[in-house]
Amino acid sequence: MSKIAYYTKEGLEKLRKELNELKDVERPKASQAIAEARDKGDLSENAEYDAAKEAQGLLEMRISKLEETLANARIIDESQLDTSKVLVLSTVKLLNKVNKQNMTFTLVAESEADLKSGKISVNSPIGKGLLGKVVGDVAEIQVPNGVLQLEVLEITR
Repeated sequence: MSKIAYYTKEGLEKLRKELNELKDVERPKASQAIAEARDKGDLSENAEYDAAKEAQGLLEMRISKLEETLANARIIDESQLDTSKVLVLSTVKLLNKVNKQNMTFTLVAESEADLKSGKISVNSPIGKGLLGKVVGDVAEIQVPNGVLQLEVLEITR
């Protein structure tokens, strides 16, 4: 049973572009590599052929996974989201109670996560710990090097 996943319009478009790239560019390259390796002779002792076939199998698996993801993807209507609590696509300003540093994260689908741009997955430990919190709540989140105490200061979209 497949899980429905929610994406921003941009995130869904990025997945579609990746799928098209794999189908339109990478798949023909993989077929060409197999054909070239096949032309080199005896297939039973042809490591290049085996490698090309394995690469094609991995490519087809990635294409299949992306197709499944897209089939179960839904776009989030940001105008309908509740801003009183932390949800997917919430931008949350936090205070780390331990080191007194402020930080801001946007909670996104796993495939859209990019820590450098402040986007964390709702499936990450921090994302899971923040979901449902309201301004003033303190989330205690177990991380590999201890417990984070993050106070929710502000929630926006």
